[in-house]
Amino acid sequence: MTDESKNEPLKPKSALSREVGAKAARKLRSQRHVTRTVWFGLGMMGLIGWSVAIPTLLGAFLGIWLDHRYPGGRSWTLALLVAGLAIGCLNAWHWVTKEDKAMRDEQEDEDG
Repeated sequence: MTDESKNEPLKPKSALSREVGAKAARKLRSQRHVTRTVWFGLGMMGLIGWSVAIPTLLGAFLGIWLDHRYPGGRSWTLALLVAGLAIGCLNAWHWVTKEDKAMRDEQEDEDG
């Protein structure tokens, strides 16, 4: 190579080379995150399911206990079941928001 060829400006990349570069970058990113597999997704669904189910069941059991302990005109079971469901949905929303933020931060770190 001559000194003249070193000083020439780089030619703009073709569409094909940009596409190949983008695919290679995605492949390298996916190879770095091998732990995020189908099992990760299933585990996250299970975590969200349990975060809704446990407060709902605890509310229902506490309501049943209160209805047996203090019988009256109102149903503690129904009220606490709904309260447990609301708490569980808020808990699930918290987990999903936290994971979404973590994925976005990771994406920004890789892109930047």
